[in-house]
Amino acid sequence: MKLYALFAAAGAAVAFFFDPQSGRRRRHMAWDKTTSFVRRKGRRLARVVTAETYGITMKARHLREAEKPQPNDATLVQKVESEVFRDPAIPKGRINVNAENGVVFLRGEVDSPALIDLLEKETREVKGVRGVENLLHLAPGSAGSPTS
Repeated sequence: MKLYALFAAAGAAVAFFFDPQSGRRRRHMAWDKTTSFVRRKGRRLARVVTAETYGITMKARHLREAEKPQPNDATLVQKVESEVFRDPAIPKGRINVNAENGVVFLRGEVDSPALIDLLEKETREVKGVRGVENLLHLAPGSAGSPTS
């Protein structure tokens, strides 16, 4: 039965495409629609393949983060101030931050020796800092100052 249906479908297709009156037109229309479909799908497939290939090459090219240039001193000062002085307990107004050739200078008065060490340690951890000159001292009358 299946073989009969297959031969019947093939016969109908032959009669449809080789009809003496409209067969030539039908063949050309079928050919045009088929090639148009293949072209459209081929273009889309090409775009997808191109995009995927580009993405893979960019991932391979950027496996590691590129080295960033050393920030200038003004940028370094802003970076240190924004990262180190985030804590509201740190007295920002009494500490001055300067930078020269990547070396950060901390000047001012603080209330405890532990805060001096903490500020120096956190400043060293900021990316781009080459060194730290700690010129911080204890405020007169604070706990741990030599005059109290």
